[in-house]
Amino acid sequence: MIRGLKYLWAMPATLLGAMFVPLAWCSGGKVQVIEGALEVYGGVPALWLRLCRASAMTIGHVILGRDKAALQLTRAHEHVHIKQYEAWGAFFIPAYFLSSIVTWLRSKHPYYDNHFEQEAFEKTANPCERVQN
Repeated sequence: MIRGLKYLWAMPATLLGAMFVPLAWCSGGKVQVIEGALEVYGGVPALWLRLCRASAMTIGHVILGRDKAALQLTRAHEHVHIKQYEAWGAFFIPAYFLSSIVTWLRSKHPYYDNHFEQEAFEKTANPCERVQN
């Protein structure tokens, strides 16, 4: 029951992430369910992540990945973000961006020094480094 409430609480963000599913399918991408998360990779999601200079990104209970290998490398880190969505619900996205803005205003890196990223880095061995093209 509590697990169901966590999914419901994160649902607004999950619906946003789920918009990538048909885009992936129509562009040759793939979708899989692993450890309670919908993982979407390849196709349009991969293009989006290249534009963001990221290997993976979590939106609710949806994890976008450039490819299957990127998902495997970043899975533990991204699941920390899922736990954050379960705690913050629809407030996670604005809180994440606010943390990045405050961090940037303090002359720190808006991604690496973001409170939510710091928590994910601390809880996982994988540093989830940005992919440079």
